[in-house]
Amino acid sequence: MKVKDVMTGSPVYCTPNTNLGEAAALLWSRDCGILPVLDGNGRVVGVVTDRDLFLTLGTRNRLAGDITVGEVPPTKAHVCAPQDDIHVALETMARHKVRRLPVVNTQGRLEGILSMDDVVVHASPRASARTPELSHDDVMNTLKKVYETHSPVVMYRNTAAA
Repeated sequence: MKVKDVMTGSPVYCTPNTNLGEAAALLWSRDCGILPVLDGNGRVVGVVTDRDLFLTLGTRNRLAGDITVGEVPPTKAHVCAPQDDIHVALETMARHKVRRLPVVNTQGRLEGILSMDDVVVHASPRASARTPELSHDDVMNTLKKVYETHSPVVMYRNTAAA
């Protein structure tokens, strides 16, 4: 199974000049959690997530319309290609602990988005007689790797309480 068989085509995107109000409206209207950021030549130069927008707005004393995507701390875009095997894309997601990948052509231009939502919808249970191209086990194994913590979490401890 290829990425092109599973991905969502016609993805929504933004540019570094898009303001955060517009970016949030795109995320809301298309019910997605990531926007690829395209340069002037239509190439993917990064991604911005709903979380990125929230944290940027929560740490600045400015209106969403006054902050551009270019001012958000950059997030590297981990990508895949339409002709990639779906398992290669799942390995990329697991390695980089992401649930969404922009799908780009050989020129780096956006062709789609591959999300774990897309993968889940296309997965099949293992049958005793045959193994599906994309199994529920493939999905669960990837999700486990995505959600594994990669560094210890330090919890705040109130030492003043006795």
